[in-house]
Amino acid sequence: MNPNKALWEKGDFTRIAQSMRESGEALVDSFGLVAGAKVLDLGCGDGTTAIPAARRDATVLGVDIASNLVAAGNQRTRELELSKVRFQVGDASDLQELENDAFDFVVSIFGAMFAPRPFNVAKEMVRVARPGGRIIMGNWIPNDPTLVAQILKISSAYSPPPPEGFVSPMTWGIEENVLERFTSAGVRPENVSFARDTYTFNHAGTPTDFLDAFRNYYGPTMNAYDAAAKNGKSEQLHSELDALFNNQNRSPVKGATSIPATFLRVTISVT
Repeated sequence: MNPNKALWEKGDFTRIAQSMRESGEALVDSFGLVAGAKVLDLGCGDGTTAIPAARRDATVLGVDIASNLVAAGNQRTRELELSKVRFQVGDASDLQELENDAFDFVVSIFGAMFAPRPFNVAKEMVRVARPGGRIIMGNWIPNDPTLVAQILKISSAYSPPPPEGFVSPMTWGIEENVLERFTSAGVRPENVSFARDTYTFNHAGTPTDFLDAFRNYYGPTMNAYDAAAKNGKSEQLHSELDALFNNQNRSPVKGATSIPATFLRVTISVT
């Protein structure tokens, strides 16, 4: 099996996505969607970005490598009775089933950054975006002190070394890398802009409860716990992550969790 597919089908990211709904709605509000716009959401999960876009009268296709998340997204659309959004399995680095110049917006919020072959990802995003359209990415930033970058950093310290040739998804959080990848796909440098933005995770339980969701359902963290258990370091890993979650909690409500995380927002004007 494709190792990236195996990683994201191992857990159940829908359990994490529930904490991301409010920020997903707010982020889509900032896109400037117009009624009837055609949107591609890459690495869509169960629709945290795609479904709010469809609610704004866009026609949306969500693509994800994980079949369980695609099924969950299609189930959500049925429950919400949304007719302008659908989900299908696909690889962000090889969108051969999609036509050139097909979408007004090509969006990937913490999704395509995890696909292999980053130069192919950039090339495919540019290929399927129509001239005059926009590409919008949200990417976690390496060594950023906020939640997700630190989860991935701590988890990697307990995980086996990656295979030869592996390119860290966190390299998408470095502006120079993003610029290199998109200019190699034919984008002019002046058409690429960057901004720091914030995504907030809101969970009804305690930070320790929220960590349990990552431990049980988030593929990279699950793998880290598996590796730590084999090396007798489970308690050490759990202690580090528990301290992280509790120290970063900003909720004023006792027993609830609200943790902001900084990400790199990339906007590209396609010509």
